Amino acid sequence: MVSAPLYERLRDAIRAGLPVALATVIEGPPDRMGAKLLVGPLVSGEEPAVAGTLGDPALDRVVARDSLGELEAGRSGTRHYGLAGEARQQDLSVFVESFAPPPHMVIFGAVDFTASLLRVAKLLGFRVTVCDARAVFATRQRFPLADEVIVDWPNRYLEKIGPDLGPRDAVCVLTHDAKFDVPALVSALATRAGTSAPWVAGAPTPPGWSGLREAGVDDAGLARIMSPIGLDLGARTPEETAISICAEIIALRTGRRPPSLRDADGPVHAPR
Repeated sequence: MVSAPLYERLRDAIRAGLPVALATVIEGPPDRMGAKLLVGPLVSGEEPAVAGTLGDPALDRVVARDSLGELEAGRSGTRHYGLAGEARQQDLSVFVESFAPPPHMVIFGAVDFTASLLRVAKLLGFRVTVCDARAVFATRQRFPLADEVIVDWPNRYLEKIGPDLGPRDAVCVLTHDAKFDVPALVSALATRAGTSAPWVAGAPTPPGWSGLREAGVDDAGLARIMSPIGLDLGARTPEETAISICAEIIALRTGRRPPSLRDADGPVHAPR
């Protein structure tokens, strides 16, 4: 029997929008069937809480570790273990159900392309923040679909939220201005955003490469930046560009490598 407090903790975490995973034995010895282990909720800067048991302390440790990995990736699935958590054994099947909040997309630059990217990202389930240091542009009236509209410098804002960004999150830099782009990209590279793929941030053009070098970004850091951002789809309009950007995020997250604008020659936008 699973105690009511375990389900209450699961309920409270989901209601609070905190990441939490529930592992359940779905195949194995009769005395283990239905056993549950709750991992989380995860709070930035704190160790994950664990409640319940799958019947063995060693198994609990291994499943808790694996559940954290599934939770960070936003995946649910079945894993197989020995009775004490041994790898490459089939004594137990454990279903790990992840309750992860929506991935976070931070868009720097309150420009015309931002509104289109915001609409496509919301359609894909992202929680979207628009951030720009220019208060006259970063307004709720211009971006009513945004979950947040922040007036701040990119690097200062990322100092606040950077520790909470994870592998499923995205940072897109659309300002076309090195004094904004360089601090934003340097700060984004210090986060874990996009670390499930070799990508963390994007900019539409790379005018700030020398500035990034001067700021201490090495070759590995530059390799994480998709610039120009988006797939080489021949996009011309803001809406088409937004689709190319989100398509590249999906491709990198799933391990695909379709043609990227970063690797293309010639103009970014197709001629009319």
